[in-house]
Amino acid sequence: MPLELVTVPCLKDNYAFLAHDAATGATAVVDVPEAAPILNALAERDWKASHILITHHHDDHIAGLKALAAATGARVIGAAADAHRLPKLNEALREGDTIRIGMDEGKVIDVSGHTVGHVAYHFPASGLVFTGDSLMALGCGRVFEGTMPQMWESLTKLAVLPPDTLVCSGHEYTQSNARFALTVEPDNAALQARAAAVAAARAEGRPTVPSRLSEELATNPFLRAGRPEVKRAMAMEAASDAAVFAAIRSAKDRF
Repeated sequence: MPLELVTVPCLKDNYAFLAHDAATGATAVVDVPEAAPILNALAERDWKASHILITHHHDDHIAGLKALAAATGARVIGAAADAHRLPKLNEALREGDTIRIGMDEGKVIDVSGHTVGHVAYHFPASGLVFTGDSLMALGCGRVFEGTMPQMWESLTKLAVLPPDTLVCSGHEYTQSNARFALTVEPDNAALQARAAAVAAARAEGRPTVPSRLSEELATNPFLRAGRPEVKRAMAMEAASDAAVFAAIRSAKDRF
């Protein structure tokens, strides 16, 4: 049975996630912007947090971690490369390591770029990947600590996951990301339709996260940097995929 997913809005525009295994009662919390909404979501379902998975060290992903860990006794899990700037970890993992939530097993993917040491957690049997601020809905994180080629490599790791995978990313940035994406591919019909659907969802106060990887592959300019039509749009037909990605990311930084 796949993990049951709950999206928990936090702070102004962050998301945390609950991933619950009904067979065993195990529940993972992915990222902790603040503790109170997560504790409320757990209490509403009579679930107990057993694991806390951290994608990266930025404060808006870990600010509530100590309070949540103290309240639940959950095991805290994060990247070994980030351990020196995370709250104390019970398990420090590296790319390729596995983590079990009840009956389901996830794999750690190094997605450095936004930060060095950023990880994603892929649960293939449940069709879920928790990407933090690496791959986002219609976007990707700003490259703060890593390099542009490093970020492109990280995105390509995520792009080859099964297309029906749900991408559970860390922020409600989709509407602004859509506005930028349309400057890159204004004639992309799938993108036009998605931008309209996102605008309608936000007008009704509905979240646009998680998103389906197949939808990202069809509309997210950062995943599409290697596509001939995107290279033409950027007037970079002869450039490498990584160079086109860097140009798109730099344009977004100025947008």
